[in-house]
Amino acid sequence: MAEQGSFPPWSRIPSLQEMSQEAGVDFNQLIQSFQEGLSPKDLAVRFGVSENTMACLQDHFQHYGISSVMGGD
Repeated sequence: MAEQGSFPPWSRIPSLQEMSQEAGVDFNQLIQSFQEGLSPKDLAVRFGVSENTMACLQDHFQHYGISSVMGGD
């Protein structure tokens, strides 16, 4: 019998898609902008949100990727 993981197999933090939706930022355009290597300041201008919001989204992407599913499977 396989040993079960010690963590639940669901997300413990919101995904980037959920976070971008909450900020009013189109997720697909956000990913494209990350590919372009734009700074948080340039992203803020492009999406009409604060530089801090864009820095948080970019940091989340760099640390967790597109989804944030964590589990012990």
